[in-house]
Amino acid sequence: MIRRPSRKTEHYSPDKQKLNSTMSATYKSKTLAAWLALLGGSVGLHRFYLHGFLDLRGWLYPIPCFLGVMGLQRMQDFGQDDTLSWVLMPCLGLVLAVSMLEGIIVGLMPDERWHARHNPGFADPSTLPASGWGVIFAVVLCLLVGAAVLMATIAFSGQRYFEYQIIEAQKLSQ
Repeated sequence: MIRRPSRKTEHYSPDKQKLNSTMSATYKSKTLAAWLALLGGSVGLHRFYLHGFLDLRGWLYPIPCFLGVMGLQRMQDFGQDDTLSWVLMPCLGLVLAVSMLEGIIVGLMPDERWHARHNPGFADPSTLPASGWGVIFAVVLCLLVGAAVLMATIAFSGQRYFEYQIIEAQKLSQ
């Protein structure tokens, strides 16, 4: 017969809980996360703030952002007829739209759920501050910027695609 080792049970101590929560947990502000998504979301700042520098999704943001900036630079250097630039530029628009969507999701998350997910080490979540008007302004701006960027990206990509199709059709007809 195999005997299992006995577990030592720890008794609840409010002083120990308070000490653990103040030493090991860092407070994550919903307002700051929403504003980071708005201002630096294209390079993943909001992901690094919430999940640390080891977050894989956070490191995926700078790649399409860099490619989109390269597309903008190529368009300035070679003009609008450069095919590679109009392939690269929508990458920037899409990463901006995704980061604005994440800013909206962060801002609209209920405070209780936010604290349960990002501030679990605190003893009493009801003592944590509630989000205020700063989050509302960040969500509204994320919505405005995200919608404008997404519409511009779709319009630019569609325009370049149909122009390319017309050029190819003209080549075939000659």
